[in-house]
Amino acid sequence: MKIKLIIYSLLIFSLIIKTSNAQNHENVNTWANFEQFKSANDKLSQLKNGEERIVFLGNSITIGWQETHPEFFENTIYVNRGISGQTTPQMLVRFYADVIDIGATTVVILAGTNDIAGNTGPMSIDMILNNLKSMTGIALANNVKVILCSVLPAYDYPWSPKKNPNIKIPKLNSKIKKYAKKSGVHYLDYFKALDNGNNGIDKEFSYDGVHLTLEGYKVLEPLLENALKKVTK
Repeated sequence: MKIKLIIYSLLIFSLIIKTSNAQNHENVNTWANFEQFKSANDKLSQLKNGEERIVFLGNSITIGWQETHPEFFENTIYVNRGISGQTTPQMLVRFYADVIDIGATTVVILAGTNDIAGNTGPMSIDMILNNLKSMTGIALANNVKVILCSVLPAYDYPWSPKKNPNIKIPKLNSKIKKYAKKSGVHYLDYFKALDNGNNGIDKEFSYDGVHLTLEGYKVLEPLLENALKKVTK
């Protein structure tokens, strides 16, 4: 187990170096946005024996969940650590700070669509998958249970058109599902629940074809709660 932790630490260190160069030496702390939740993380209480903490890691779709339906998170053991616009390499860099170090017992990872949109530069499907694998590996090495979510449907991106997410997202989801099965973690298929038959999302559930409305989140909530019952039992 210690060997795995060393390997993953080296992978993250390598990623930080490459990322820093790719971002014209931009400060990695700023790039990964460690400050976003630093204060909130510091205020979290230490877990007692038997207590659980479920961390939601993701992008605007994740943080938008709490902003759109705050009641779903209030008075629960749910901790939302979504940052708008982020891609999987950014989440990997802050994984320890926003998941492991705050005592997560389960992590729900919903990520990848911004990678396809090219938010932090071109990313292949395998590059995205490898980042998800690394996050999963770190979690498992620290006895954190993992729910890997499918990327939500998107026919196109309003801010980054012609990236063909309607084609790429199903391919990525297929690989995520295969990896989840192989690694023994839970795969949560949000895509199937929201797909309008054209690899997109209807207006009832999304206001821009990517980000969800309240009704969209209400589709996901029972799926997530059912998955958590299976994973945390």
